[in-house]
Amino acid sequence: MTVRVDVDSSASPARVWELYAQPARWKEWAPHIRSPHGLGAPEVEPGASGRIHLVGLAPVWAEVTSKRPGQSWTWRVGLVELTHTVTPRAGGGSTIGLAMRAPAPMELAIRIGYAPITKLLLKNLARKAES
Repeated sequence: MTVRVDVDSSASPARVWELYAQPARWKEWAPHIRSPHGLGAPEVEPGASGRIHLVGLAPVWAEVTSKRPGQSWTWRVGLVELTHTVTPRAGGGSTIGLAMRAPAPMELAIRIGYAPITKLLLKNLARKAES
């Protein structure tokens, strides 16, 4: 099952991409993420795997599985596959997206628990990219 969250931004796709695809910059818009390691530098890279420290939680292991530079990247975190997208909008700006795919038993938890948080984080990303 797939749960998708999208946020529109007046920022250019290139500006959004540099914040969305560079692990060292995630803390600028996602304050719960600390110290991503091993996922690629400066951008995420397919085949790279490493850990992410989340505030209040044990480190989470992840593997970047694919990337279309400037457009999307996908990683697997446990049983969940997450695809991050940046799409140009007609007339300027971009749409920032995140599609979360997980086994059916996890879908409700993602839809109710994580999707609303993701929406807030993507809005933070949009604001940061616009500033």
